[in-house]
Amino acid sequence: MTAAGAPPKINEFQPFPVKDQLPGVDFCVSSSPPWAEAVLLGFQHYMVMLGTTVIIATILVPLMGGGNVEKAEVINTSLFVAGINTLLQTLFGTRLPVVMGASRSFIIPAISIAISTRFNSNIDPHQRFERSMRAIQGALLMASLFPMIIGFFGFFRIFGRYLSPLAAIPLVTLTGLGLYALGFPQLAKCIEIGLPALIVLVLLSQYLPHLLKSKRGIFERVAVLGTIAIVWGYAEILTAAGAYDNRSPNTQLSCRTDRSGLISAAPWIRIPYPFQWGSPSFNAGDAFAMMAASLVAIVESTGTFIAASRYGSATPMPPSVLSRGIGWQGIGILLDGAFGTGSGTTASVENAGLLGLTRSGSRRVVQIAAGFMLFFSVLGKFGAVLASIPFPIVAALYCVLFAYVVSAGLSFLQFCNLNSFRTKFIIGFSLFMGLSVPQYFNEYLLISGRGPVHSGSTSFNDIVQVIFSSPATVAILVAFFLDCTHSRGHSATRQDSGRHWWVKFRYFDKDTRSEEFYSLPMNLNRFFPSF
Repeated sequence: MTAAGAPPKINEFQPFPVKDQLPGVDFCVSSSPPWAEAVLLGFQHYMVMLGTTVIIATILVPLMGGGNVEKAEVINTSLFVAGINTLLQTLFGTRLPVVMGASRSFIIPAISIAISTRFNSNIDPHQRFERSMRAIQGALLMASLFPMIIGFFGFFRIFGRYLSPLAAIPLVTLTGLGLYALGFPQLAKCIEIGLPALIVLVLLSQYLPHLLKSKRGIFERVAVLGTIAIVWGYAEILTAAGAYDNRSPNTQLSCRTDRSGLISAAPWIRIPYPFQWGSPSFNAGDAFAMMAASLVAIVESTGTFIAASRYGSATPMPPSVLSRGIGWQGIGILLDGAFGTGSGTTASVENAGLLGLTRSGSRRVVQIAAGFMLFFSVLGKFGAVLASIPFPIVAALYCVLFAYVVSAGLSFLQFCNLNSFRTKFIIGFSLFMGLSVPQYFNEYLLISGRGPVHSGSTSFNDIVQVIFSSPATVAILVAFFLDCTHSRGHSATRQDSGRHWWVKFRYFDKDTRSEEFYSLPMNLNRFFPSF
């Protein structure tokens, strides 16, 4: 009982309110930090996306017959096309602050092409490299049709309208968590520099701002650059002191700062251009395998787009905007095929995590990062210096950045009824299968040198291997199917899945905030309306 006229007692244990937009973000999609800070943050995004670009070129180029010169040219070409694709995606695609870079999902079909016996007649390694690259180009050009068709013709919009918060949880979560093998296992290959990098990053981004009571958040925003500078300098000292002179070749490869050969092989100035390796060659089997890889890249990009919209403090994407972004991703894969990057395009998971770490989801920052990609791709020597950072340092960054994408996926739990056994089953089963199935396929490939499917067609084997070795793809296949079929007619299903929270974002014009974040520039929505 309360006294007459006294205010009612407030329950201190009320649940946290559901938020369509993430609070606490310093700069949302449509806002920008001061120019000096924006340039610094843009350079940081460039440094983060370098890792995947260098990894893919390091894996593919030697198998294709190339050396350090070809590797440097492929890296510069990949950076150049990534800069173009990032600008196109931020201007005309989803308009979210996403970096469009090289995709790991294309590695398996690209390796199959590179080691194909049809190139054994080429004795000269450079000729073999060029023939392999032209075959990959042809497959990418054909594969680009798939995302362009489903994106620009609106087919992917159908998927977007049926996607609920419940199905989005395993998709976004495993977009980050599925890359766990690139974290600590790679960091541990040179533990003396990888572990300090992880500790320094956590201290700079999480503890130091609170100790110094920084209100501007500058330490969180430049924590990645600070970590790279400190630990890279430390690794340079170890290398110069001879700490790795008598170590195994694998340790030297992971730890040394002077072992890449990229700097001496890279040209001072070189502008990549379409068909620089010659006219593409076409093979139907290669094209279908690349289309499977483009499907996986679409799925992983969707998870990254959703995470980026969250960390950019934007509203959930209307399905028409998602479909538009997938169409422009297809344009990106087309450019990859034309220029010869060796891989297709996807939205960078690590850069989406960087949005969360810096609390800056500004579109302009990512566009500045695209400018750095174009600049350093042309000035090859400078780009090669930055690309020679030991990978255990990059892996330490991944441990934190991928974790932010995982937490973005888990944040959608707030829209669902966690007391529903249907919800518990769909989330748990899709997450478990999303990790378990790819683990089986990857282990089988590692042990036997081939996937578990042994048909007479290498292309079909690659298609199955690519799709089912992707955690995010397996998870969304399971979660989306179960969410659309399990207890479909039950009255509580709609609210249990959280669909009622996203219903106002199914169409572009149903929520006024959609125009602020997703409308095209220069009033182009008049000619290309979103529905």
